[in-house]
Amino acid sequence: MHPFPHRYIVNAVVRPVGDVPLAAEGMRVIESAPPKEFDGPGNQWSPEGLFTASVADCFVLNFRAIATASKFAWTNLDARTQGTLDRVDGKMRFTRFDTHARLTVPAGVDVERAKKLLEKAESTCLVANSLTSERYLTMDVVVG
Repeated sequence: MHPFPHRYIVNAVVRPVGDVPLAAEGMRVIESAPPKEFDGPGNQWSPEGLFTASVADCFVLNFRAIATASKFAWTNLDARTQGTLDRVDGKMRFTRFDTHARLTVPAGVDVERAKKLLEKAESTCLVANSLTSERYLTMDVVVG
Protein backbone atom coordinates (compact mmCIF):
# COMPACT_ATOMS: atom_id res chain seq x y z
CA MET A 1 0.00 0.00 0.00
CA HIS A 2 1.16 3.52 -0.72
CA PRO A 3 1.72 5.91 2.20
CA PHE A 4 -1.14 8.19 3.27
CA PRO A 5 -2.70 10.54 2.41
CA HIS A 6 -4.14 9.18 -0.85
CA ARG A 7 -5.78 11.58 -3.30
CA TYR A 8 -8.29 10.78 -6.03
CA ILE A 9 -8.97 13.23 -8.84
CA VAL A 10 -12.03 13.01 -11.08
CA ASN A 11 -12.93 15.48 -13.82
CA ALA A 12 -16.59 16.14 -14.60
CA VAL A 13 -17.81 18.34 -17.47
CA VAL A 14 -21.44 19.33 -17.87
CA ARG A 15 -23.23 21.15 -20.67
CA PRO A 16 -26.80 22.53 -20.70
CA VAL A 17 -28.09 19.11 -21.85
CA GLY A 18 -26.69 15.59 -22.12
CA ASP A 19 -24.76 13.15 -20.02
CA VAL A 20 -21.80 14.05 -17.84
CA PRO A 21 -18.50 12.35 -18.69
CA LEU A 22 -16.51 11.42 -15.59
CA ALA A 23 -12.81 10.94 -16.23
CA ALA A 24 -9.69 10.15 -14.25
CA GLU A 25 -6.17 9.67 -15.51
CA GLY A 26 -5.61 6.17 -16.89
CA MET A 27 -9.23 5.06 -16.52
CA ARG A 28 -12.19 4.56 -18.82
CA VAL A 29 -14.59 7.46 -19.02
CA ILE A 30 -18.02 6.72 -17.59
CA GLU A 31 -21.17 8.71 -18.25
CA SER A 32 -23.57 9.95 -15.60
CA ALA A 33 -26.97 11.59 -15.62
CA PRO A 34 -29.63 12.41 -13.07
CA PRO A 35 -31.59 9.36 -11.88
CA LYS A 36 -35.22 8.94 -12.87
CA GLU A 37 -36.22 10.06 -9.35
CA PHE A 38 -34.85 13.50 -10.32
CA ASP A 39 -36.43 13.42 -13.79
CA GLY A 40 -33.33 11.98 -15.44
CA PRO A 41 -33.38 9.25 -18.07
CA GLY A 42 -32.69 6.44 -15.59
CA ASN A 43 -30.35 4.65 -18.00
CA GLN A 44 -26.99 5.99 -16.80
CA TRP A 45 -25.06 5.92 -13.58
CA SER A 46 -26.10 8.84 -11.38
CA PRO A 47 -24.29 10.42 -8.43
CA GLU A 48 -26.75 8.59 -6.15
CA GLY A 49 -26.11 5.26 -7.87
CA LEU A 50 -22.37 5.76 -7.89
CA PHE A 51 -22.42 6.65 -4.21
CA THR A 52 -24.34 3.48 -3.35
CA ALA A 53 -22.09 1.48 -5.68
CA SER A 54 -19.07 2.77 -3.76
CA VAL A 55 -20.44 1.28 -0.54
CA ALA A 56 -21.11 -2.09 -2.22
CA ASP A 57 -17.81 -2.14 -4.09
CA CYS A 58 -15.78 -1.23 -1.02
CA PHE A 59 -17.48 -3.99 0.97
CA VAL A 60 -16.80 -6.77 -1.56
CA LEU A 61 -13.23 -5.68 -2.30
CA ASN A 62 -12.56 -5.36 1.42
CA PHE A 63 -13.92 -8.88 1.97
CA ARG A 64 -11.71 -10.26 -0.78
CA ALA A 65 -8.62 -8.67 0.79
CA ILE A 66 -9.53 -9.87 4.29
CA ALA A 67 -10.33 -13.41 3.07
CA THR A 68 -7.03 -13.56 1.19
CA ALA A 69 -5.05 -12.35 4.19
CA SER A 70 -6.93 -14.85 6.39
CA LYS A 71 -6.38 -17.72 3.92
CA PHE A 72 -10.15 -18.24 3.90
CA ALA A 73 -11.61 -20.38 1.10
CA TRP A 74 -14.70 -19.03 -0.68
CA THR A 75 -16.07 -19.17 -4.22
CA ASN A 76 -18.47 -16.24 -4.68
CA LEU A 77 -19.74 -13.14 -2.91
CA ASP A 78 -22.86 -11.42 -4.19
CA ALA A 79 -23.66 -8.18 -2.36
CA ARG A 80 -26.75 -6.03 -2.89
CA THR A 81 -26.65 -2.57 -1.32
CA GLN A 82 -29.65 -0.26 -1.08
CA GLY A 83 -29.04 3.38 -0.26
CA THR A 84 -31.94 5.37 1.16
CA LEU A 85 -32.06 9.07 0.27
CA ASP A 86 -34.38 11.16 2.42
CA ARG A 87 -34.94 14.67 3.70
CA VAL A 88 -33.56 15.40 7.16
CA ASP A 89 -33.75 18.86 8.69
CA GLY A 90 -34.64 20.31 5.29
CA LYS A 91 -31.64 18.74 3.52
CA MET A 92 -31.46 15.72 1.25
CA ARG A 93 -29.00 13.12 2.43
CA PHE A 94 -28.42 9.39 2.48
CA THR A 95 -29.79 8.18 5.80
CA ARG A 96 -29.25 4.45 5.51
CA PHE A 97 -27.38 1.76 3.60
CA ASP A 98 -28.61 -1.84 3.74
CA THR A 99 -26.24 -4.46 2.37
CA HIS A 100 -27.25 -8.07 1.94
CA ALA A 101 -24.34 -10.42 1.32
CA ARG A 102 -24.66 -13.94 -0.06
CA LEU A 103 -21.36 -15.76 0.34
CA THR A 104 -20.79 -19.16 -1.25
CA VAL A 105 -18.15 -21.33 0.36
CA PRO A 106 -16.86 -24.85 -0.32
CA ALA A 107 -17.98 -27.78 1.83
CA GLY A 108 -16.12 -28.03 5.12
CA VAL A 109 -15.60 -24.29 5.59
CA ASP A 110 -16.38 -22.81 9.01
CA VAL A 111 -19.64 -20.88 8.44
CA GLU A 112 -19.28 -18.88 11.67
CA ARG A 113 -15.81 -17.73 10.60
CA ALA A 114 -17.28 -16.71 7.23
CA LYS A 115 -19.86 -14.54 8.99
CA LYS A 116 -17.18 -12.92 11.14
CA LEU A 117 -15.11 -12.09 8.07
CA LEU A 118 -18.16 -10.57 6.37
CA GLU A 119 -18.85 -8.46 9.45
CA LYS A 120 -15.21 -7.37 9.55
CA ALA A 121 -15.34 -6.40 5.88
CA GLU A 122 -18.38 -4.21 6.55
CA SER A 123 -17.06 -2.63 9.75
CA THR A 124 -13.68 -1.75 8.22
CA CYS A 125 -14.93 -0.48 4.84
CA LEU A 126 -13.30 2.92 4.39
CA VAL A 127 -16.14 4.28 2.25
CA ALA A 128 -18.88 3.31 4.69
CA ASN A 129 -16.77 4.51 7.64
CA SER A 130 -16.66 7.94 5.98
CA LEU A 131 -20.45 8.26 6.16
CA THR A 132 -22.81 9.37 8.92
CA SER A 133 -25.61 7.18 7.55
CA GLU A 134 -26.91 4.13 9.38
CA ARG A 135 -25.51 0.86 8.03
CA TYR A 136 -26.98 -2.60 8.19
CA LEU A 137 -25.53 -5.90 7.03
CA THR A 138 -27.52 -9.09 6.56
CA MET A 139 -25.95 -12.24 5.21
CA ASP A 140 -26.45 -15.75 3.99
CA VAL A 141 -23.55 -18.19 3.86
CA VAL A 142 -24.23 -20.99 1.40
CA VAL A 143 -22.21 -24.18 1.21
CA GLY A 144 -21.94 -25.44 -2.32
